[in-house]
Amino acid sequence: MTVPGRTTRRRFLTGAAATGGIAAAPHFLRSSVLGMDRAVAPSNRITLGMIGIGMMGQGHLRHFLRYREAQVVAVCDVDRWRRENAKAVTEQGYAALKSGGTYRGCRAYNDLRELLARPDIDAVVIATGDRWHAAASILAARQGKDVYCEKPASLTIEEARAMIATVRRYGRVFQTGLQQRSTPQFHKACELVRNGAIGKVQFVYVGFPGTCGDVNLPAQPLPPGLDWDLWLGPSPWHPFNARFHHAGRPKHVVPWHFCRDFGGGNLTSNAVHAFDVVQWGLGMDESGPVEITPPETGQVPVLTYKYPGGVLLQVGWRLNGQKQFVPKGWNVNTRLQNFGALFAGREGWIHVGRRGFIESFPKDILEQPASRTDPGKPVGNHQENWLRCIKTRRRPVCDAEIGCRSTIVSHLGCISHWTGRALKWDPAKGEFDGDDEANRMRSRTMRAPWRI
Repeated sequence: MTVPGRTTRRRFLTGAAATGGIAAAPHFLRSSVLGMDRAVAPSNRITLGMIGIGMMGQGHLRHFLRYREAQVVAVCDVDRWRRENAKAVTEQGYAALKSGGTYRGCRAYNDLRELLARPDIDAVVIATGDRWHAAASILAARQGKDVYCEKPASLTIEEARAMIATVRRYGRVFQTGLQQRSTPQFHKACELVRNGAIGKVQFVYVGFPGTCGDVNLPAQPLPPGLDWDLWLGPSPWHPFNARFHHAGRPKHVVPWHFCRDFGGGNLTSNAVHAFDVVQWGLGMDESGPVEITPPETGQVPVLTYKYPGGVLLQVGWRLNGQKQFVPKGWNVNTRLQNFGALFAGREGWIHVGRRGFIESFPKDILEQPASRTDPGKPVGNHQENWLRCIKTRRRPVCDAEIGCRSTIVSHLGCISHWTGRALKWDPAKGEFDGDDEANRMRSRTMRAPWRI
């Protein structure tokens, strides 16, 4: 990531000292001198910066404040209310652990480059919008930070590939926010599927169909305290409109995903969770589908992917006018589990979802013991797995390549919808076979001064 006039660590620290920005010493001291009454030795705590404090960012902040092995020392958001609120929440949370009842050890930033320039920060949690995921992650890796990045990992295919390469080059510990990798029932379902409990897999079904399109909304007055230029970041210019960003306290998770410049609609915001389960269950973590056919072609009832070996992945049910394969014992009126998947094989099926949901046909499939394949032990806590791997320098359960390849599945579906035609994909080369237009859609021009 190249940014003209980029703040270096030395330039930032020198300038901050000159302007009084580091007068409060705890802002720039490692956790070893914070002196809080916590069970883990201060020198062993991981210092964290939080980038993006919307609804997901607030949730992550609450989680990380509970971990004794971590210390949040900085928060960053382009919305003044959000960063100031996050700073207050952090300091109030840590103050409750001190006998004196006060704490002033968290600094708030508008520009993520200033936070990343701090040499005392070990790792960052990135919960911005999709448009910032690749840029922020790559900048963080180059500054020597480990990264937890929300899903989808990227806004484009080429960004995802660049993220994998950068994380590997700089030896960073990267966790993607596809938390079902750390959930026991998903672990059990994927293990059984990979062990052949339902026979050869023929079909997989997931929910959340649909992408987004080009959107142009009228300009509205810019709320005070919002840095709209940094909010847009690498994305094309749009005037501020409240449908893109709820100033102040967030109302829901992704208000902007209906706009193609900022996201990919349901496929990237929601279906990516299910695609990750499919990749996992099919043993495709290092590969992916080879054909994608959208319903616009008239050849399939819903968005359909073909995997090596002929397995078909279909996004949603649509039985009106075109038949879909219905697994034996399955009631077509049963709703597909959000964020989950239905794996259908020659000898039965397994349906898995959140909140502990898992069922099968025949029912005794779930009684089979674990055997040959272990697709990653469930750890029960996605963030804690990342913190543990930062200390051991091992790869977490949803490492950069896993998370980025699952994200690419979402992008493939979007591109097939946008072109309106069936596409052949080479997961090893990372390109479409014989389709120049589709290949151009693998990347997007970034707005200056941002570029990868």
